[in-house]
Amino acid sequence: MSMPVSSLDELTLGKGARLDELVDREALTELARNFADLHGVGIRVFDVHGRLAAEAGREGPLYDYLRGLRAARHELERATQLIKSLDPDSSGEAEAECATGGRFAVFAVENDGRRVGRVVMGPYFTPELTALPPALHQAEPEIDRAKVAELLGAVKRLDRHDAMRFGRYFVKTLDLILFSGYRALLTSNMHLASVRESYRDLEDKNAKLQIAYDRLKELDRLKSNFLATVSHELRTPLTSIIGYSEMLAEGIAGEMNEEQRDFVQTIREKGEQLLQLIKGLLDLSKLESGTMSMRKQAVQVPPLLEDVIETMTPSAKKKGITLGLEVDHDMCELYGDLERLRQVLLNLVENALKFTPTGGCVSLGGRMTTMESKTGADGGLVLLGARRPAIELTVADSGIGIPPAERERVFDAFYQVDSSSTREQGGTGLGLSIVKRLVDSHDGTVRIEDNQPRGTLFVITLPVKRASIAP
Repeated sequence: MSMPVSSLDELTLGKGARLDELVDREALTELARNFADLHGVGIRVFDVHGRLAAEAGREGPLYDYLRGLRAARHELERATQLIKSLDPDSSGEAEAECATGGRFAVFAVENDGRRVGRVVMGPYFTPELTALPPALHQAEPEIDRAKVAELLGAVKRLDRHDAMRFGRYFVKTLDLILFSGYRALLTSNMHLASVRESYRDLEDKNAKLQIAYDRLKELDRLKSNFLATVSHELRTPLTSIIGYSEMLAEGIAGEMNEEQRDFVQTIREKGEQLLQLIKGLLDLSKLESGTMSMRKQAVQVPPLLEDVIETMTPSAKKKGITLGLEVDHDMCELYGDLERLRQVLLNLVENALKFTPTGGCVSLGGRMTTMESKTGADGGLVLLGARRPAIELTVADSGIGIPPAERERVFDAFYQVDSSSTREQGGTGLGLSIVKRLVDSHDGTVRIEDNQPRGTLFVITLPVKRASIAP
């Protein structure tokens, strides 16, 4: 992963870290105060632009007195400006003498090979200084020599060698603090650069994902249109094939022998299977595109279940399977599309018969229950945990069952638990997908449970009132 040059400069502090970025002002002031109290010498720290960063120690009563005299004050201010502009040489140190004879030492503060500021220590008075310089007396004739002698005698004395050594100690101590601050700042910059780079990568990936999502969405739309178009075009000639095979079986085109009737019957049965597949594809494409029409009304559930049992009884008897019904006749009306609900139950019962061996049983049931409510009947929010009346429809069989790991995936279109070419049962894997989508369009839920001791139990829960989710 490569970084732009500007990021590398920022990462390595190529533009130079400021003094206030490397050390806290309060911590720097506390350091200066400790040194000033210990050695009795004032200390000031300036950044590279001459701005005061920390200050500790006072000049003392002598300077207070002299600043009260106009000419003396002027000389002190001129000396102060000279000292503030004093730039240490290659050794990193410089010295200057004030108008009072007091001395100032200036030390360069560097970090990572760059000048980040200066330390000005002073004024301090050496033991040799016993009187003010004559130049100051000439500039200010009103100086009270006796008072000055008294004030000068009270000033703490410091040897020049010791003063320079103390100043170097302060700078070394400051260097340690700056190094620690520099390391922390460098670490922070590296972390920020890493976060920014990760954010840029995330933005790039999100953009690519959005492009891929839009493309998949378009492909899904094209797939649905393709299925709808092909299914519609196939259904018309297939209907003719089924119709002519039925006429042949009835002898309209003349008598046929037993073998010919078997052939025609096979043509009709396979044509019916293919027609059901095409209808399933059409229903799936309409559900995916949201174009399937729903004619919702009040539905009486017991007659619906009885109709499904009556419709599937011939298929159950043909396979030797017992078909049962357990229904609560006191159930209230259900608001939904009668034909679509019938299609859901027929798909489930047909699926149960397919995977139940001869001698098994399939039962269809219905009872009152309740379900969690996410929105009210009018679409508004309701209290958390509120429940509303619902009807529970069940389809249980004693067949081969569905493994727990497969129970969510069986509702995916075209998915089958046994997808091998040698599977015993046929099918396209569309039935349960259509069931799930039709139940969703009624604001309901569908789940799979074990049917003890053997088989599968499909449980459909539907609200009895108007569904809030559009088909």
